[in-house]
Amino acid sequence: MSGAFFLTNCHDELDKVNPNYITTEIYFKDAEDLEKGVTGIYAVAHSNLLVAREWFFTHALRSPDYATGGAQLEAPRAQILNGGTSPDNSVVGAIWTGFYTMIHRANTVIVNGPEATGDAEKIRLMVAEAKFLRAWAYYELVNFFGPVPIYTEPVDAVADFQPRAPVADVYALIMADLQAAQAELPATRSAGDLGRATSGAATFLLGKSYMQQGDYATAKTELEKLLGKYALTDNYLDNFREETEYNVESIWEIGFQGRSDNGYNWGSGDGPTQPQSSVRNQEINPISWRNLIPSNDLLNEFETPENGAAKRDPRLDYTVYFPGDEFNNGANKLTEDMQGGAGSSILNGQPIKVSWQKYTNLYKSDSGFQPAGINTRIFRYAEVLLLLAECENHLGNQEKAVEYLNMIRDRADVMMPHYPTAQFPVATQEQVFAAIMHENQVERGGEEGRDFDVLRWIKEGKTAPPFTTYTFKPEKDFVLPIPQDEISRNPELGAGGIERQNPNY
Repeated sequence: MSGAFFLTNCHDELDKVNPNYITTEIYFKDAEDLEKGVTGIYAVAHSNLLVAREWFFTHALRSPDYATGGAQLEAPRAQILNGGTSPDNSVVGAIWTGFYTMIHRANTVIVNGPEATGDAEKIRLMVAEAKFLRAWAYYELVNFFGPVPIYTEPVDAVADFQPRAPVADVYALIMADLQAAQAELPATRSAGDLGRATSGAATFLLGKSYMQQGDYATAKTELEKLLGKYALTDNYLDNFREETEYNVESIWEIGFQGRSDNGYNWGSGDGPTQPQSSVRNQEINPISWRNLIPSNDLLNEFETPENGAAKRDPRLDYTVYFPGDEFNNGANKLTEDMQGGAGSSILNGQPIKVSWQKYTNLYKSDSGFQPAGINTRIFRYAEVLLLLAECENHLGNQEKAVEYLNMIRDRADVMMPHYPTAQFPVATQEQVFAAIMHENQVERGGEEGRDFDVLRWIKEGKTAPPFTTYTFKPEKDFVLPIPQDEISRNPELGAGGIERQNPNY
């Protein structure tokens, strides 16, 4: 487990305490200390280990929405994209380390909260927030890796190592944490607290956790609590640009701040002076590294007259930059030659070189290197409607499911024809599910968490593996390998009856 949260490999060193460090014996004793502790959890969440880079990459590389932009894609990333992930993969190791660091810091707040002095209301909120963040970390871990070790207290000795726990046990902790957070967190945030977790974020993740476990009825009950509390933005791209962060559609987002010197922290991201930007723009921007591009599978899923639709789905042009599109506030026009890498695409049978528009700041810049300050929207309201449509269809309520889908298509700057359409009839449960899969991809193409949906559909036998860069192997590819560092460092990893490593790795 990432060296048991910073424990070294040499057991002889474990009893030594650095006299220059503040320990839990003298810290985490009042509300203000707990609040700083929670800030430390967020610091890891938005660091290079997680949302600023490696979390985005891991989701993207396991999604049918992405293809390589060319040979410049680094080897560990190409390995995941091509379905050959090995236990020593550095990207996989980074997210394991990041999430368990979050868990360790959350545990420190949760354990010390009951004994802390000061503002009782703030203490209660800090503990609830730490539980939400711990739940999110475990949700990501259990969906990426399957059975994982459970830690509910800070680890400070080798004897504290834990074995892999069954998926059901991991979810039991997730659900308990989310139910506690749901009851305690505020419904909204404002001013300097924007981006902190809310009861709505806990409710969303609770609903999605039920779905991942196949409990669609309870998921529906939870997700319906969010109806009317959020709304779709009039402009689709407001969900992916810097000036329209924390909008009516946003349920929870991780905040970033661009810098005039284009600074980016390639390490942990801890510390008050570290750059707080995301490198996502740099990775996918047409005129930057362009390491990943939209897959042909995604491009050809959008409705266009060329593939028999009555109207070109505007979301295609919001999601993707095409040659001839204006950028930099209209001062420049994109060409194929401007776009980096050799990766190209086929759209409606025609070759074309395209790039991602979502989460890039090319709309206001022409910089070739620019880590950006665009917040990552972790949960947004459109996904609530998609999940509710799926719940209703699974439970046999096709008419209600279609109603939710049409609400998404009614976004002011989308206004796609309602289902049923010539391409997507909705007379049967199977036809409605096909429309759900379609709407999920064209609405959320390239966004994190869609890969978990697709894997759930495959497990439930609702769709065939859609991956275009490699042949999906059900006996292996539902999960990633447990990092080799964890296997080497944690002597208890396989002691609970579950093998140390996932099958066939």
